[in-house]
Amino acid sequence: MAKLPVITVGGKGSSLSSSSVYAIAEGLAKPRIDSSVLNRFASSSSPLNAHNLFSFLPSLLTVVESRASLVVLLSKLLFLAGSPNIRSDLPVRIARTLSSPGLELGSLDLTEEEALALEELKLSSAVCAICALLDHQSATLSTFSDAVAAISCEALKADITAFNSMDSGDGYASKEVIAVASDLKVLLNGSKLVGKLQIGAVLGIPQIHAKLREQVKSVHSTTRTVLNSGGEVDSLWTVGTALLSVALALYHLGDRSLSRVKMIVDEVGSEDLRSSLVALFEKKCPSSESLRSGYNLVSQLSSEAEENYDKFACEVNVLMGIVWKIVTWEALMAFVALEGAELNKSEGSEVNGGGDVKVDKRSEKKKKKVVLGKGTGVVVQLIKDRLQGKGGNAVDSLGLLVNWVDEFLLFFDLKNPEFDCFLSKVKEIVESNESRRLPKIAKGTRDFSKEQMAVREKAFSIIVGVFQRHGATALDTPVFELRETLMGKYGEDSKLIYDLADQGGELLSLRYDLTVPFARYVAMNGITSYKRYQIAKVYRRDNPSKGRYREFYQCDFDIAGQFEKMGPDFEVIKILTELLDELNIGDYEIKLNHRKLLDGMLEICGVPPEKFRTICSSIDKLDKQSFEQIKNEMVEEKGLSVETADKIGAFVKERGHPLELLSKLKQEGSKFLENISSVDALNDLGILFNALEKSKCIGKVAFDLSLARGLNYYTGVIFEAVFKGGAQVGSIGGGGRYDNLIGMFGTKPVPAVGVSLGIERVFNIMEQLNKDQNQRTRATKTEVLVSILGDDLGRAAELSSELWGEKVKAEFLVNKRVTKHFDRAKESRIPWMIIEGERERNDKTLRLKDMEAAEEITISRDRIVEEVQKRLGSS
Repeated sequence: MAKLPVITVGGKGSSLSSSSVYAIAEGLAKPRIDSSVLNRFASSSSPLNAHNLFSFLPSLLTVVESRASLVVLLSKLLFLAGSPNIRSDLPVRIARTLSSPGLELGSLDLTEEEALALEELKLSSAVCAICALLDHQSATLSTFSDAVAAISCEALKADITAFNSMDSGDGYASKEVIAVASDLKVLLNGSKLVGKLQIGAVLGIPQIHAKLREQVKSVHSTTRTVLNSGGEVDSLWTVGTALLSVALALYHLGDRSLSRVKMIVDEVGSEDLRSSLVALFEKKCPSSESLRSGYNLVSQLSSEAEENYDKFACEVNVLMGIVWKIVTWEALMAFVALEGAELNKSEGSEVNGGGDVKVDKRSEKKKKKVVLGKGTGVVVQLIKDRLQGKGGNAVDSLGLLVNWVDEFLLFFDLKNPEFDCFLSKVKEIVESNESRRLPKIAKGTRDFSKEQMAVREKAFSIIVGVFQRHGATALDTPVFELRETLMGKYGEDSKLIYDLADQGGELLSLRYDLTVPFARYVAMNGITSYKRYQIAKVYRRDNPSKGRYREFYQCDFDIAGQFEKMGPDFEVIKILTELLDELNIGDYEIKLNHRKLLDGMLEICGVPPEKFRTICSSIDKLDKQSFEQIKNEMVEEKGLSVETADKIGAFVKERGHPLELLSKLKQEGSKFLENISSVDALNDLGILFNALEKSKCIGKVAFDLSLARGLNYYTGVIFEAVFKGGAQVGSIGGGGRYDNLIGMFGTKPVPAVGVSLGIERVFNIMEQLNKDQNQRTRATKTEVLVSILGDDLGRAAELSSELWGEKVKAEFLVNKRVTKHFDRAKESRIPWMIIEGERERNDKTLRLKDMEAAEEITISRDRIVEEVQKRLGSS
């Protein structure tokens, strides 16, 4: 028998870990007390009384939990070294007990002080011990369940492309979700089985497994603290909170694992093997009911934890055992689904006494080789190696399967050294890929897949069409500007400008928006009248959140020059309604205000003029924060009085139908009529609202005094479009009048007004709508697939070139397998196929297939282009 490793408990600088507690509790290691600690205990004591050590352990503990409790109890006793009334005999006796495989405590003569100390440590030691066991098990389960989920993805032939989009770059995704998805992709890298079916129990793996990872970290942090604190722990509730959270994570993990197991059963090829497996599964694997009951009991006990901390902790450990068995059965089922044919072949040789097995060579040749992922292939091979020759003395297939199941469950026993080697291999696969892990996208940026690009191009086409309808011409400006061009234009948001290091000595910054570069262009070129549009990327050194990026497109339309009063303002708002209507994203609202009205309001409330812009910046956050939060900012950070802030609060609550609220603000006695700035604004709005009403788009506009738009350059009308559908994406567009911006570049002032569409958020809405409506976006505009059955590229080149010459959108494929051609056409949703096989070559004909109608006709080779044009013209 191999000599057990020794773990030192106590001593200077030493700390007790969860893995040490687990190893000693399971009899995989022996404890050793540091001699320097023992020397500090008393050698004599007051009169002794006999005590049974079992009385200092909660009665409901299992043997392993009891041994773990003794490990923690021993550690906590060693904190008491130096106490005159506790002898070295007590920790030595506990250590000796833990060095034996069982749990023979017997009686021991204790001093009153020793008995009191043990009684005080009884509950905390038990709870901390179980917490340590759960810490070790949950950390191991996290890695184990990832490997199992990976082979399940292959067994189910699941589509895992969603794992690629877990890190959208907007800072919204959990780091653990991204990490799980990344680890799964490493394990499945190179697999030819995944990518076929969308399965909910697979798509949710990153989120479910990430939640367990998060709770593992929480439990580990809590456990490390309580294990290495002497005496009674005052905050056992922190342990209880951590355990309740891990219990919920375990429940969801087990529930999703069971869902996959039930689906995997259908993938087992042999009907006999499948029925035998199902019988064993129903007999030996915990059911959904037992999983739910286990969690419900934990949840119930959590509310009574103060009286039942030990029982509560024990039931969480029971739940851990249930989930561990479920995940093990998932591994078993996935393995059998992937290797069922090999097992059937082995089964035949075992049952027939190991004699020669006749194999049909032709069927062997036809058998398609299963290509697993580089990581999952290793995982499956480790399992195969373990099961090799483990049929035992089985005399029939059921007996053989039972033996295999038993071996499988034994292999994935946490205390099995072979399982430890298996787990190390899985970690090695994942961690060895760290340096060459699939590249990550920069935070706050995003890639667009071919389907997303199709949505984007469609949106851009609509947007450009609207802009051109209103007489605008395109403009492009550099992605970076001189820093002096951008600074001083954005108020408090100037801190979000990206600065660049330049070798030429110029101070440069990435453009923050498209408006300031437009103003610079107009000023630099002496333009006095210009209607332009621009679609380009802008950059903000922001903290990404959902729907918010550091690199994103803006779609701007601006009108610069002297025109009829409020005419350009009306047109840009009308354009915004046309854009949102034609993009067909759903219900929206355009909030509108006037900067002069806002300034008048602040003046009426008593805000000093030098604080107008900074207070506007605070008011602009009202769509994200409550007024109480904004009030706190205005008073404590920006120095307003409480009275002034309350006056602002009364005004910014005003919102409603434009004409109705305007009428209210112009009533006799209105404070706005006493302010010159406000009167000008109200007159402007009267003209604007009348025009919007005549154009039948005023129903989309809400007059809202809380709208501030924090950019410094606005001088008149300001507006912002907000999506009112289910997705919370914030502002999707906005703009306003900026009469002084162009003049800031040292030229003659040119009044201007513009609108900018937040296209990234619009894309998010459009993609979600497609998903909700179960619509597939066609990524390619290909009209015809030229399918050459064989290996003659020349024939494909000749025919494809004829089609391209007539401006037909075509692709070609040269392959001997017919299924490859049809799969390509279906996956890309190509409506027509031109098929040429050996017969068609000989007959000088081609087959033209209508994929949607599933009809085909045979056409002479020299008439094919004419026929295709005819069909496409009529479709």
